[in-house]
Amino acid sequence: METRVLKYFLAVAREKNISRAAKSLHLSQPTLSKQLKELENELGVTLFERGNREIRLTEEGMFLFSKGSEIVSLVEKTTSNLKKEEVITGEVYIGGGETRAMSLIAEAAKKMMEEYPEIKIHLYSGNADDVMGKLDNGLLDFGVVIDPTNKQKYEYVRLPYQNRWGILVRRDHFLAQNEIITSSDLKDIPLLISQQSLVSHQISEWLGDNLDHFHIIGSYNLLYNAALMVEQGVGCAVCIDGVINTQGTNIIFIPLKPNLDVNLNVIWKKNQALSNAATKFLEKLRLGIS
Repeated sequence: METRVLKYFLAVAREKNISRAAKSLHLSQPTLSKQLKELENELGVTLFERGNREIRLTEEGMFLFSKGSEIVSLVEKTTSNLKKEEVITGEVYIGGGETRAMSLIAEAAKKMMEEYPEIKIHLYSGNADDVMGKLDNGLLDFGVVIDPTNKQKYEYVRLPYQNRWGILVRRDHFLAQNEIITSSDLKDIPLLISQQSLVSHQISEWLGDNLDHFHIIGSYNLLYNAALMVEQGVGCAVCIDGVINTQGTNIIFIPLKPNLDVNLNVIWKKNQALSNAATKFLEKLRLGIS
C-alpha cells in the first residue's frame, strides 16, 4: 500500500464525496475511483458504502482511517526531520495532560524557536495512557506525564514542579465550606475521576478503601468538560490543582488532606535517536530546569 494512495483514501473519507476529494487532490474523478478500487482489491476488503449523495466508511474503512492517519502523520514527521539543511528545521511533537507544568515546556519551546525559528512545535493533549501510546507508535517525540507512571521503557527528565490533588465542587455545595477534604468527607458524594489507569489506584490508596465503595458516577479524560459537569451540580471532580481557573466561577478547588502531591516528568523512548529539532528542544528544557 503506497502512502500516496493512503492519502487519497483519507481525503475521500474526510470529504465523504469522491468528486470533492478529487478536486482537492487535483485528480480526475475516474482516476481517484480507480485508485480506491485498486486499494480495496489489494487489501481484500470493502472500505466504503457508496450512497447517492455521500459515501460512508465500512468498519474496515474506519479502522484504516484511524491507523492510516497515524501512518501518514508519522511519515510526514519523519520526512520533515530527516531533511538536512544548514538552517536547523524540523518539527517537535509533544503530548501531555492539563497541568501548570506545561509552562516549563512553553519556556523551553520559546527559547528554542528564538534560536531556531524554522522549527515548529505540535502539541497533543491527552492523559498518560494516550501520550505513552503515541510515544510507543512514534507519533510523539516527548510526553509530559504525571506520576504514577511506569517509566521503565522511557528516558525522562523530572520537572521541578509538583501537582496537588483535590476536588472541584460548586460554591453552593456543603463541602465548599471546608478548607481541606478527607476521605471520610467523600463517602456517598457523587465523584468524577480521571480515566488514567494508574491514577485510580493512587486515589484508591489515598481513600484507604476500594473505589467500588465510593459513589463513582463517571470518569473524564481532560478536566475542562468535567468542570462543566461540576458547575451543573452533577457531582464533584477529583483532580489536580491549577488546571481550571476557578476565579469568578461557580466552582472552587479544595485540596486533599493528607496531602497528595505528584511529580511530573518529560519522557521519551529509550534507545531512540532524536531528530535535530527534538534534540534542540531537550537541550533548552534541561538548561531551563537545571
